[in-house]
Amino acid sequence: MHELLKGKRGIIFGALDENSIAWKTAQRVHEEGGTFVLTNAPIAMRMGTIKELADKTGSTIIPADATSVADLENLVDQAMAVLGGKLDFVLHSIGMSVNVRKGNHYTQENYDYTQKGWDVSALSFHKVMQVLYQKDAMNEWGSIVALTYMAAQRVFPDYNDMADNKAYLESVARSFGYFFGRDKKVRVNTISQSPTPTTAGQGVKGFDGFISYADKMSPLGNASALDCANYTVAMFSDLTRKVTLQNLYNDGGFSNMGVSQAVMETFQD
Repeated sequence: MHELLKGKRGIIFGALDENSIAWKTAQRVHEEGGTFVLTNAPIAMRMGTIKELADKTGSTIIPADATSVADLENLVDQAMAVLGGKLDFVLHSIGMSVNVRKGNHYTQENYDYTQKGWDVSALSFHKVMQVLYQKDAMNEWGSIVALTYMAAQRVFPDYNDMADNKAYLESVARSFGYFFGRDKKVRVNTISQSPTPTTAGQGVKGFDGFISYADKMSPLGNASALDCANYTVAMFSDLTRKVTLQNLYNDGGFSNMGVSQAVMETFQD
């Protein structure tokens, strides 16, 4: 390890179980010398094994509903108290679609479900940053990262309303990132990850097909959850101080491919 995050403090949202990117990121941040609090919605915490991660990394768990500004204000206040000062990094790794969970086709959305998924998956990122900004809770040259997916730019039919949520999330990163950079010298970026077999991802219809296709299309193959964790550590470190307002692809090259030989061969006699 290189102690890239020695002395740095932060909050990691969304660690559910050992398959989640946030879980892997927390492990890598810990290995690189960073300290953090872990947070997730109370209902998600009952589903996962976050206490195991907290024990292994010596971290405090602070439950918070990321759609609740009051919860987020409490989270940020407690995090700074527990960690002993302002924050250097924040990971937003939250996504949920009730329409996907209920099997509603994109052309037959239940809009109450749509609004709930948008609030959890996208608007929550604005709420998190607004609380951090208003409380002046980030140190200069701090780094805020949210996880996204290329369905924000291109059509993946079964990704459903999550594609819209990710497009909104990426826009929030750019717009709020401008003010955070100008006023606080804080970086805001999104990482667009390969399809990854997390608990959330596996809820999408045909997800195994997504993974197989992307792997065949990508010259380097799909990026794993650990690959994403390593990239996030780099974005939290001082090595990327002038990188902000970017949507950064961590996808083995998939995003710049038209077609690959491996995919062509599946259509040739």
